[in-house]
Amino acid sequence: MTKGYIIDFGGTLDTNGCHWGRFLWHAFQSQQVPVTWQEFSEAYVYVERQLGKGLLIKPEHTLRETLAMKIRMEMDYLVGRGYWYSAPLEQERFYTTLVDNVYQAVSQQLEQSRELLVSLSQTVPIVLCSNYYGNLSTVLSEFQLDGIFTRVVESAAVGIRKPDEGLLQLALEPFGGVEAAKDVVVVGDSLKNDILPAASLGCPTVWLKGEPWDYEDAFTETPSTTRIITDLKELLQK
Repeated sequence: MTKGYIIDFGGTLDTNGCHWGRFLWHAFQSQQVPVTWQEFSEAYVYVERQLGKGLLIKPEHTLRETLAMKIRMEMDYLVGRGYWYSAPLEQERFYTTLVDNVYQAVSQQLEQSRELLVSLSQTVPIVLCSNYYGNLSTVLSEFQLDGIFTRVVESAAVGIRKPDEGLLQLALEPFGGVEAAKDVVVVGDSLKNDILPAASLGCPTVWLKGEPWDYEDAFTETPSTTRIITDLKELLQK
């Protein structure tokens, strides 16, 4: 019997398996921003490292505010490095459209995820376990996802980041700790950050296999206890 689920947030509940770097890259492409993938990925990595220092995103920041900050910083990096030349008014038009479009897409996905989570939580407990910036509780409240989870384990709040198994060990505590791992299903979009650490602890896993950051996951052996899905809705299917 499954005692419950541990589910990732970023890249799983909000983008249905698409890595955030790829998700934003597609948004830039849709607006025909004239930069290459290599240039954009450089900007994305730089911005994530800056945000990871924990000084810019505050606990009260909403997802929209977080997206606005990320996209602004990425655009500033691309322009500052000389990868993108455009007039200030044109940049502002791109910026506003990108923030609106990305927020709308993520909002729609989170609404679908909420329906799934509510249905799932009626049968078993769910713990949320994610690498995030320190404002996850605000984001959950923003999308009426608060109150669904038995516990929320956020990397910025505890000082541990996936793939460190310590974050998952904290998520296992409501189920009885690591000793209960074999009865707790871990769901995530990253083979490296979610699936392999969970499998090493003895958890059955569900890999939401979408578009990865660099496609290296496609060449990594998947644990025998891993179920692969390509849409979060499949989680409810037997």
